[in-house]
Amino acid sequence: MATYILVPGGCHGGWAYDAVARRLTAAGHGVDALTLSGLDGGPAAGVNLERHIADVVAAIEAVDTPDAPVILAGHSYGGMVIAGAADRLSSRVAALVFVDAFVPDDGDSVWSLTTQRYRDSFIAGAAADGLACAPSPHLDARCRPHPPATLVQAIRLTGAWQRVCTKNHVAATGWEGNPFVELNERLRADPTWRTHRIDCAHDIPRLSPAALTDILLELELTKHGDPDADKRS
Repeated sequence: MATYILVPGGCHGGWAYDAVARRLTAAGHGVDALTLSGLDGGPAAGVNLERHIADVVAAIEAVDTPDAPVILAGHSYGGMVIAGAADRLSSRVAALVFVDAFVPDDGDSVWSLTTQRYRDSFIAGAAADGLACAPSPHLDARCRPHPPATLVQAIRLTGAWQRVCTKNHVAATGWEGNPFVELNERLRADPTWRTHRIDCAHDIPRLSPAALTDILLELELTKHGDPDADKRS
């Protein structure tokens, strides 16, 4: 059976995947729904993207069944994190699932990839003290202020993550101004990617957990990463 490491979007914790995790566990798989550093009750100040990537790398290394496939799923901001973690441990990752999420190239950041609307929201969210971006009022009460350094730090990628054999992008088509629909369209033309669409708003793990779980359970895992990939990175 596989181990699924689930990475939430900005301001969210592992609880955002509760319904998905229950379904995956019921199917017999291992699940680790992460709450990233600075969103777990600890201080958000000083936490950057590299720290969050290290959180996921540690979760991969903690999987005690090395022969079982490890699947990384990242929602929204979490796409940056899973790309960085897979770049460091590509041979341990059987599949990547970007859930209405950023798919970065080397040198990208959330700030560079997102739209001006969201840049403005980051600035407004951090206006109180500059140390954390407050969650939007309409979000779940469990959401926490997000470390702003994670949004502006440029990711450093060698390209090793591209060697993960199964790469998926899921777009939510039910909300206006979604910056990921165009990305999903571009990836449809790339034979190394599988693309999916779910008719709901951005928060796919909570709004359409059954549809997302179906995608996660139907991944093609017949191939595994190159065992020497990390050595060459």
